Amino acid sequence: MSLSHTLAVFEALDSPRASGDTVRALLDGVDGVMLDVERVQGPKGHTDFVRVVVPGHSGIRAGGTAPTLGIVGRLGGVGARPSRIGLVSDADGAVAAVAIARKLAFMRREGDVLAGDVIIATHICPDAPTKPHLPVDFMDSPVSIEQMNQREVSPEMAAVLSIDTTKGNRVLNTRGYAISPTVKEGWILKVAPDLLRLAEVSSGRAPVTFPITMQDITPYGNGVDHLNSILQPATATNAPVVGVAIGAESAVPGCATGASHEVDIAEAVRFAIEVAKEVGTGLCRFHDEAEFARLVEMYGDMRRLQGVSR
Repeated sequence: MSLSHTLAVFEALDSPRASGDTVRALLDGVDGVMLDVERVQGPKGHTDFVRVVVPGHSGIRAGGTAPTLGIVGRLGGVGARPSRIGLVSDADGAVAAVAIARKLAFMRREGDVLAGDVIIATHICPDAPTKPHLPVDFMDSPVSIEQMNQREVSPEMAAVLSIDTTKGNRVLNTRGYAISPTVKEGWILKVAPDLLRLAEVSSGRAPVTFPITMQDITPYGNGVDHLNSILQPATATNAPVVGVAIGAESAVPGCATGASHEVDIAEAVRFAIEVAKEVGTGLCRFHDEAEFARLVEMYGDMRRLQGVSR
């Protein structure tokens, strides 16, 4: 049950003492799951990067060839103390990522082992800074996007889901989660039919998608506006990346407390787990490889958009 794991993680991270060790305690006693915690100091404080690997029976770590799914919980911080007390809206990505890791770990312990490896990465900072932004304030982070990408995205990921709170805008105006078009090597491709199917099945509703622009898939720090950091992992990998945006009907500041909805996060968790099951078996594809190759052949390489500038 995804909701029970989401609630456990939600309560554990809603603390001024939340850290990588908090995640370690949530996964304590689950054999066969690899957990790495790295504390990184930045110009605005420190954060604990957490990386969990749940091995599959036919994945790389078992000597197999099943593809690896990467799941990134993207955020600035889980808290904005001392200016704000409590879990902030921006924490949804981290809560979802850790809940996914915990659910997959418990499944593995019970004997439900997926085909491919799943790598889940996020970071935990209970006292991140904030920054002004329109229409509502954003969370900042003690470390840079480059430092995040270095630790959250790895070459073995065959596909990446990037989960992020996406409430501080007027583009996505719905509760629950929405998925983006696939982004690969600077190309914005069509929304993956397999992901639409899994969104329908796991939510029991028509799938919700959200628009993205060329600006959104370029690196932070280039002076142009971005919806948020949800697609920043796409600047650091050649694998296809899809954003899973946890939204709201109103514009909500990332630094707002009392604005995270446990059921909405649990829906995104359930969706990601279903994707993980099918990516490893080859039943879920993020893009059409032949069509992508034809686009590149006809119109050229777009990887320059993954860089800061010309």
